[in-house]
Order: sequence, then structure tokens, then C-alpha cells
Amino acid sequence: MSDVFTLLSLPETSKAFTSLSSTVITVAETVSASPPRKTRRLDSDLDSASASRSRRVDNKDSGTIRIKVAGIPLKSSPDNRSDADVALVTRSIRVLLARGSDVLLPATFEQIYGACRSAVTISNKGEGLFTSVKLELEKSVGSLVKDLLVERRADVEWLVPFIEACAWFEKQVGLLRSVLTYLDRIYIMERKDLLSIRELAYDLFSSRVFESGDIMQKLRASIQSWIEWERTNRVGHELRDHVPDLIRHLYDHGQYTRLFEPLYIELTNKYYTAESTERVEKLKETAQEFLHHCQSRRDEEIQRAEICLPQASWAAVVDTTDKSLLTGRLEWLAKDALGELIDTKQETDLADMYMLFARVDGLRILQAAFKLHVQTTVRKIVKDVEHDEDMVPCLLEFKAFGDKLLLNAFADEEPVAGDAAPPSKASTSAIPVPSVPKKVLNKDFGYALIDAFQTGFKARRNKPAEMIAKHLDRAMRKGQKGKKDEDFQAELDAVLGLYRFTDDKDVFRTFYHRALAKRLLLERSASDDFEKAMLKRLKEQYDPEFGMGDHMFNDLALSRDSLQEYIDHRTRVGDAASAQKLSVMVLQRSFWPFAARTEDVDIPPHMQEDLAKYSAFYKSKHQGHKLDWDHALGTALLRARFKNGEKELSVSLYQAVVLLLFNDSTELSFSDTKVQTRMEDAELRRTLQSLACGKKRVLKKHPPGKDVNDGDTFQFNADFTDQRYQVHINSIQAKETLEESKRTQTSIEGDRKHALDAAIVRVMKARKELHYEALKTATIDAVKSHFVPEVSSIKKRIQGLVEQEYLRRDETDMNLYIYVA
Repeated sequence: MSDVFTLLSLPETSKAFTSLSSTVITVAETVSASPPRKTRRLDSDLDSASASRSRRVDNKDSGTIRIKVAGIPLKSSPDNRSDADVALVTRSIRVLLARGSDVLLPATFEQIYGACRSAVTISNKGEGLFTSVKLELEKSVGSLVKDLLVERRADVEWLVPFIEACAWFEKQVGLLRSVLTYLDRIYIMERKDLLSIRELAYDLFSSRVFESGDIMQKLRASIQSWIEWERTNRVGHELRDHVPDLIRHLYDHGQYTRLFEPLYIELTNKYYTAESTERVEKLKETAQEFLHHCQSRRDEEIQRAEICLPQASWAAVVDTTDKSLLTGRLEWLAKDALGELIDTKQETDLADMYMLFARVDGLRILQAAFKLHVQTTVRKIVKDVEHDEDMVPCLLEFKAFGDKLLLNAFADEEPVAGDAAPPSKASTSAIPVPSVPKKVLNKDFGYALIDAFQTGFKARRNKPAEMIAKHLDRAMRKGQKGKKDEDFQAELDAVLGLYRFTDDKDVFRTFYHRALAKRLLLERSASDDFEKAMLKRLKEQYDPEFGMGDHMFNDLALSRDSLQEYIDHRTRVGDAASAQKLSVMVLQRSFWPFAARTEDVDIPPHMQEDLAKYSAFYKSKHQGHKLDWDHALGTALLRARFKNGEKELSVSLYQAVVLLLFNDSTELSFSDTKVQTRMEDAELRRTLQSLACGKKRVLKKHPPGKDVNDGDTFQFNADFTDQRYQVHINSIQAKETLEESKRTQTSIEGDRKHALDAAIVRVMKARKELHYEALKTATIDAVKSHFVPEVSSIKKRIQGLVEQEYLRRDETDMNLYIYVA
């Protein structure tokens, strides 16, 4: 330290006042990342001379002291202060980058920061400092590489020192950037050819560490050891929490997508490809077991990825898992697992299966298997002759489950915009993800379901359409039974959905027409409103010929009016009692599906008399009309006296004719009953069976049994009891017998022949001449809205028309048919 008196006594070579530094240094800072700081006063300002000088200046009463130095001007010497600043910063860099050293920093961070500022901005020593930083970084990185190579820990444990080394280096580089702010933000930024301290440090680290074959081998082995341990043991490793830290360091050094992610994907593919082969070919797992395994593995990978990996890698990892497990297994899974899952109605497993196949582009395989299974199942249901009565309920149940699968399981997930998901522990940023998936119907699977049902129905001609009509008949007779209108309508819609799959529209129409007629005449319909609504839908959406239902309801309305007129007429002539016991429905034969009877049962004389009176009244009103009585659908209400009291029996007219015979006889044989009633043999057996062998036995049969034989005898059952006063026994009328069904089928076949003849003639009349193939195609197109004919039937009808001379063959071309006018 120098004072004034010492300076005055020194020789010429003394530094004199040049040793006194300014107490304040002002630097023009054009670029700086750190805020301006106060510069510490030099120690020279704190000595006694400075204090004395200050006191002299402040003392106004003292005189002015003037000092003059004579002699040769002094030469400037090297700036020891700037050298000291550079030395301080260099020693600090060395200490900061020396891992594991016990040497303390030579100064505080603020002092180091100030020394760097002085060296860069005042002494212009930036180049030297930068060189020092580079040398110390190279030395530090070299030391880290050496430590990692000699590290004795192996496998997953080796990741711990590697992560610690990365964390230490990144921390020290951060400290270095802080204390060397003036070097980093002023000197280096002015030099475009130099890297920033962080870029220089990370570049050196990457070139020495991540380009080191030995270190990369250890790192890859450690990652592989970790992931294979977790996949083998199916639990998280105790060091799993270090993996996100590792990934974060790799991200910082730009090595994640170059090093970790490709390795992770490669290991995933290799592991699950080998596992798939082992479980299927060696362990012989079933298809369902393998599907469950694939789903559980997928869930494990999703969970691991969400915990350890950045969100950007999740999809690639899960996709690789799916493809590695399922490649080469799709057809086997679709063939062996799909059918069983559908049969056992495992909707959740089917949804998982669909999503797995979707992720590996295997939906076409799954769709083909789904179509084949549905087709096989429908064919099996349709061809089960022993369970024809259960055909439609089984088809409805299977179709409902198929529709449910289309909506919930075999549907694609359409992302719906939602809030951004929070970043995972290893994620570097928040990526928006869908919050709620929306199910979108896969149309290909929908078409497959429809095609499969249509093909399955073709396995048995006519019968599915017949059973659908009968099922609708039962539903319309049963009614809602407490159900809401919309629920009942939904049931009817489901049945009509099956009707769309059948080609035999004429069969359905014929059987439905007959069943409707019985419901209306026997008053078994639950609701006329539903009947009319159903007819309207059938007419407008399916077949215009269902318009006959309007005429049927019109006939019933006219019949009620005509009957009321008859009752009024008999009342006026004093015979109201007999008229009120009679109910007559006059029907136009063209609108009702009943053929005229050539013979009918003999009814009792008093009944014949009432019918004759009505016939005379009707003919007086409608001259030229002919009435044919059909007693098959007639009903009667009988009053019977049993030991336990009187009952009213609601029976068919045939049943009434048989029961009235027992007013005159206590016992009748089968043959006697047949002679007195003149009823058809099969009809009489059905009638007697309903009275003597059913649940409500008002007759006794000897010998007992379920069938009626020629030698059986019958007696009135005076011991009959029932809780109700009015007993219904005429349910036999509502049921269609096997004979009736056969007659209906025969009638349908006859109508089809006429329809084919008419279609062929219309086509030939319009085209004049056609080859056989063209005529066949045109004929099918003409009648396909009612039924799809067999080719053999068309060929027979063409041959028949040739024989009837409606058509003729060309003399030179036998396949060419010519219309004969």
C-alpha cells in the first residue's frame, strides 16, 4: 500500500501515483445477462493515507496542499491487478470442475463474478479465460469418463453413477455459467465463431461420453438389464425411479431419440417376439389365454411408459408391443378365440380383441372371422328342426348381442377434444390428449353382420319367414303386458329386422295374413291400434300387398253394422232373444285367407235355424250376394252343470257341437261322434283331444292317453273343477295345425308357379326373344321383391310355357326363346 510521503521519497523508477487505482470503475455494458452490481472499493482506499487524504479534503480550514513531481516521466508496468483477476477466475474454474476434490473455492461467487467482469471488460482477458474454461472442461470430462469406465457396479446399478455423473456435470456447468456471465454473455457473444459455455461443455461431454464405445456398451447393457428384469418379473425394479432422471439427462444432451428410444423399441420388439413364440409354440396356450396375456402385457407397458418415458414415446412402445406379440398370430386368434368369446358373450374381451387387432392392422381378418361365425351360428339356429319354436327368440337374442357388439366392442374410438393432460414425470412438455373417447360404428362390421344373417337364412328356405310371422302373431296376441309403448314397439321392430334378412317375403305375408285373420275373428288381438300401425309399416316399408289389412278392418266394421241392423230387425218382429245370441262376420273372400269349404260340420238344428234367419235378412239387403258359412273359426259360449256348480265354457264351434251331443248320451265312441258330427277325421281327433286330454278336461277318455284312437270312448266329466266361473278351452283355434301349415305351404308353392309364369310371359312379351341366361336373370329381377326362385324352378316353368305354346325355341339356337303372340 502506498501513501503520499512514501511516494515523495522514492527514486525516479518508483511507480508513484500510478499505483493508485480508482475507487470506482465504470464500464459501458452493451450486452449483459446479469444486473449491474456495485464494484467493491479497492483496498488502497481503505488505508490510513486515504483516510488522511479524505480528512484533509473535508477540512475547510486547512490550506491547499500542492504536490509536484519533477524528473523523467515514469514508464507504465504490467497490470498486476488484471493478472490477479484472471488467476482467481482460472483457479475457481479448476476447483468447480474438479469432482471429488476437497479444495475450496479461493473466493466467494460474487468475488469470482467481479473478477471475471474485470478481466473481460477492463483487462480484455476474455480469450485467455475462454481457453482456460475449455481446457478445464476437457480435463473434467476426461476424469468423468475414467471414473465411469472403472466403476465396479454393473447391470442396473451402473445407471446410478452414470446419472450422478451427469447430474454433477450439469450442475457444475450451471454454476460456471453463473460466475462467468461476462465471459459467456459479452465476450463469447461478440465472437460468432465460439460456442457458449453450455454448448462447449455439452459438446465436449457428448463427444467424450456418448461417443465412447465402452461407456455406451455399459449404458445399453444397464438399460437392457433393467427393462428385461421388469418384464420377466412383471413388477417395478427398485431402481425404476432413476430411469426418468436418466431420460431427462439424455434429453438435455440430445441423446434420448438417438440412443434411448431406439434401444427401448428394439428391446421391446425382441423380447415380445420371443415370448410370443414361446407361449404359443412351446407352452401351447389357448387362443383366449394368449389374448388375455397380450392385453395384460399391453397394460403393463402402458403403465411403465406413463411412469418412466416421455409422452411422445408412449404410442411407439405400445404399438411395438402389440405388433411383436400378435404378428403371425391373428388368423389363429380370430379362428379359435372369436367364436368362443361371442358364444359366451364376453363383450369386454371382444372389445379388447378388437382394439388389439385394430392396432396391428388386423381388422380385415377379424371381420372375416366374425362374419363366418355369425353365418355359421345363424345357419345352425335356422336348421335346428327340433327347436323351430325357439328359432326366432334365438335369432333375436343373437342379433341383439351382435348389434350390441357393433356399438360397444367393434367400434372405433374417435378422439374428442379435451383438456391437456399433465406431463409425466419423464415428459418434457404437456401434450394435449383426448379426454373422452367417442365410439364410432365400424361400417364394415355392420355390413358383415347383415350379410352373415342373410346368408344364414338361405340355409333353409321358407321356414324362417314362417316362424317370424308366427312370432309376430304371438306378440300381437300377447300385447304389451305392462310394457311402455316404445318398449313394445322396439320388440316389434327387432322382429321386423329379421324379416329383412329373408328372401321369402311371400311366405311371411301369407302366414302373417292368416294369423291376422284369426286374431281379428277370434278377438285375440291385444290392440287394434297396434295391428293397424303394424300393417301400415309393412305396407309402406316392406310390401304394398299388406294393404289388404285395410280391407279386413273395413269388413269387420261393416259386419258389426250389419249385425246391429239384424238385431234391430229381430227386435221389431219380437225375436230379440235369439238374435242377441248370434254374432256373424260377413267377409269378402278376396281379402281373407280362407278357402271355401265344400263340406262342413253338422251343427244342431236350433243353430241352423238362427243362421237361416240371418241369411234371409242379409240377402234381402244385398241381392246377388252369396253366403258360404265357415264354422272352423266359429265360437260358442255353453253353460255346463258340474257337481261343484255351474260353469260357462268358452269353446270353438266344433267343440260346442261335440259337447252338445252329451246332452242326449252319457257315453259316445269315437266312431259315433264322427257319424253324428260329420267332422273331418283329423279335425275331430284334435277337438276330442282338446276336451279330454288337455289341461281342462270336461270329457273323460277311456282308455286314458294323450292320443285319440278309433276305439276310444268318451264320457261327460261331471267332476270337472276350475277356480274361474268362465273357462276358456278354445285356444286350439288360435294355433295352426301341422295340416294347416302344409296346406299353406302348398298354396304358396302354387302361387309361386303362377307368379313365375306371369313374370316370364311379361318379360318375353316385352323383349320378344331372349337367350336362357338373360331370361333367367330378368325373371329373378321381376319376382325378387316377393321371393327368390330356384334356378331349377325357373327352368321348369320355361319348359311348361314352351309346352303350352307361350314360348318356342329357335330352330338353330336351342338356348334362344321366342315369344309366341
